[in-house]
Amino acid sequence: MAAHYLEFERPIAELETKIDELSKLSETSGHGAFDAEIAALRARVGELRVETYAHLDAWQKTQIARHPGRPHFVDYLSGLIEEFVELRGDRTFADDQAILGGLGRFRGAPVVVIGQEKGHDTTTRIKHNFGAARPEGYRKAIRLMDLAEQFNLPVLSFIDTGGAYPGIGSEERGVAEAIARGTERCMTLGVPMIATITGEGMSGGAIGIAAANRVLIMEHAIYAVISPEGCASILLRDRAMAEGAAKAMKITAEDLLALKIVDRIVEEPVGGAHADPGLAISRVGDAVEAELKGLAGLSPDALRDQRAERFYAIGRE
Repeated sequence: MAAHYLEFERPIAELETKIDELSKLSETSGHGAFDAEIAALRARVGELRVETYAHLDAWQKTQIARHPGRPHFVDYLSGLIEEFVELRGDRTFADDQAILGGLGRFRGAPVVVIGQEKGHDTTTRIKHNFGAARPEGYRKAIRLMDLAEQFNLPVLSFIDTGGAYPGIGSEERGVAEAIARGTERCMTLGVPMIATITGEGMSGGAIGIAAANRVLIMEHAIYAVISPEGCASILLRDRAMAEGAAKAMKITAEDLLALKIVDRIVEEPVGGAHADPGLAISRVGDAVEAELKGLAGLSPDALRDQRAERFYAIGRE
C-alpha cells in the first residue's frame, strides 16, 4: 500500500520520493552507486519528521487522529488482548458492529474490553458504520459493563469515533437516551475502568463509553464535545472554517491534560501512531497496565467515589 501523506508532510513526501527514485536508479547503475546520497536523504527525512511533529497545531493533530493508517480497535485487540471472545448484540434490537466488545486477557489478567471500530477499507468501514454507533451499540456496551461488574472484571474501553450515528432509525430507537445510560453505567461501575482515546473522541458518541476512573489519550488524538467541522458549521456558519475552530476548541492532548479532562498522555512514535503501530499499541498497553495497578485494591464504593469526583472536578477553579 502506498504511503498516505498529510498536507503538512509534503516536504517529507518529496524527500522519500527522491529516495525511492535513487534506490531504483541504484539497481540499474550498480550496487552501492547512490548509497551515500540515499543515507543522507534518509537522515534528513528523520530530522524533518522530528521537527515537523514537534510543532503541530490542533488542525494538524486532527488530521493525524483521522489518519487511515492509524491503529484501530481491532489492532489493539490483536496486540493487547489474548483469548478474546466477542460478545454480540444488545439483547433488545440488534448487534451494532460500530462498537465491539467481549472478554479476554490483558497481560494475563481477565478483563472486559469495549471499543469503537471504524474499519480500514470500504467493506469494513460499511460493516462498522465508520465507527458511528447506533443505540444498540451503547446498549451492548452497557450489557458488557453489567457483565464486568457481575464477575468483578476491569473494563478497558478504546474510543475512536466522529460521533454517534444521527440517522432517523438511530434517533427513533433513542440514541440520546442510550448514550446517557452508557455514561451513567460507566459512572456507577464498581470495578476499575480505564478509557483510552486512540483517535477521535467526538461528542456523546465518545463519552458514552469513556466516563472512566482514568482517561488516557494518545499524543496526537483529539477529544471534544463536537468535531471542528460541526463547531464551524453551527457557531461560525461556515464548515470551511474548521481549521480555525480546531485551534480555538482546546482539543489536543496537551490542552486536555491542562484542563484535567484527561489524566495521562501516551507518547506516540515519531511520525504518529501510524508510523509504527506496534510500538504505539505497546505504549498504550504499558500505560493501561500502570493505571490498573494504581486502582488495584480500591473497593467498589471507592472506585465510584473516585470516578464521580474526577468528573465533578472538571471546570472547577
